Amino acid sequence: MAWFGRRRDDDAVPEPQVEERTLPSAGDSLDPNASLRPLVDPLGDEERARIRAALESLTEDDVDVDDLASLGAGLDRAYAAWSASPEDDRPDHAAIVERYAIGIGEYLDRNTDLDWQVVTDVFGTDLSLTEGSKGSFVVVPHNLVAGRWMRGETGWVPAVVGHIVKRRSRR
Repeated sequence: MAWFGRRRDDDAVPEPQVEERTLPSAGDSLDPNASLRPLVDPLGDEERARIRAALESLTEDDVDVDDLASLGAGLDRAYAAWSASPEDDRPDHAAIVERYAIGIGEYLDRNTDLDWQVVTDVFGTDLSLTEGSKGSFVVVPHNLVAGRWMRGETGWVPAVVGHIVKRRSRR
């Protein structure tokens, strides 16, 4: 599910190791849509550590993950600094995307009926938010951030994440 790979010369942040899972084949079930359903697993220690590290990093950058305006402004500042830097001097964009994706995911975890999970679907395995183990509604924060990063979009966090919160508010 990830959009960006790490630069080969960057050993500062180790690539998270995600156990690959095989989705069931529709032929293995009486349900022809079985292979389209994501597999949902609870977070393990490694995923919790990844979330904790990203949240600590955002706090160090004075980003409040309980405030969408702060999250959006932080991401916009990070993108502006990255894009203004000479290409050879740019920090690892994948690490920035990871940090803000986790910040947005944590905001959704705290403010909606969605919970952090490890989700495997036809695109791969990633940290995601979904409704318990059902997996019928999945948000992959990395995809939200990475796609917009690639297009150079800024100012989108409050509206996009706010819309998800309105649709998925805890009842």
